[in-house]
Amino acid sequence: MNQNPPVQPYIVSDLREKPPAASVPDRSIGAILIKMGRLSVADAERVMRHQVERNVRFGDAALALGVLTEADIEFALSRQYDYPYLLRGESAISESVVAAYEPFTARVESLRALRNQLMWRWFDTGEDRRALAITGAERGDGRSFLAANLAVVFSQQGQRTLLIDADMRHPSQHKIFSLENRVGLSSVLSGRNSVEAVQRVPSLLDLSVLTAGAPPPNPSELLGRPALGQLLRTLADQYDVILIDTPAGSESSDAQMVAGRTGAAVVVARQDVTHVGKVHDLVGSLNEARVHVVGSVLNNF
Repeated sequence: MNQNPPVQPYIVSDLREKPPAASVPDRSIGAILIKMGRLSVADAERVMRHQVERNVRFGDAALALGVLTEADIEFALSRQYDYPYLLRGESAISESVVAAYEPFTARVESLRALRNQLMWRWFDTGEDRRALAITGAERGDGRSFLAANLAVVFSQQGQRTLLIDADMRHPSQHKIFSLENRVGLSSVLSGRNSVEAVQRVPSLLDLSVLTAGAPPPNPSELLGRPALGQLLRTLADQYDVILIDTPAGSESSDAQMVAGRTGAAVVVARQDVTHVGKVHDLVGSLNEARVHVVGSVLNNF
């Protein structure tokens, strides 16, 4: 994918007559960057004069004058089209969430391709198909990385997306998204909290996370309760896509139980790391539980 998409011809037409703060009502590149403090009114006026003189787009004029960078223009375009992404050093969210920090790179394009495959193979095939388990045979295969980044690209598409951390043994999604973890899935399944435990990710539209919560002494028993199925049915009315990060399949039966409640799973393996035999065993156990294996992902990131 071209990492530098073409600049759109949006013009700041009223900056000479209005103040530079939030009172600029339009969604032009210049107005957005002024509001974000990345462009001054004086520089915007210079760019507009150059734009008129050379008959070029606002972004091209700004680049020619050295007023803006490609990153500035991509940032403004993302706001114009409600496609938010994050800037390194300006967010507490882990930089491992590459879909949020590098939306125009080839590896994020591969995540979008996977998202589209999952829509065609699962989410678009029935009204009751809202949840999908992200499984893997061994720790370190990239399940949590994939779950977090898939959640972001689904939300960037405008899907109301919920990411659930069902790995109560080694939870990580609260760390990845810099969220509180005092309450979460464990407290919801034990009846101590309700769906209000779900947290919005304010810097990313349409993305919410249900963290794992306080580590329980009996994660397998909690996940095996009917409460998990009831919870997923309740959440299916509120979200278009529900992705569930699960523990390693070779270490417990948790992943199989979660996948059994969702009805479908994706199997993740890491290139040159994951053992083929353990992946085969995991797929076999999922098939025995009548779980639809939507596909497998070879993670080489």
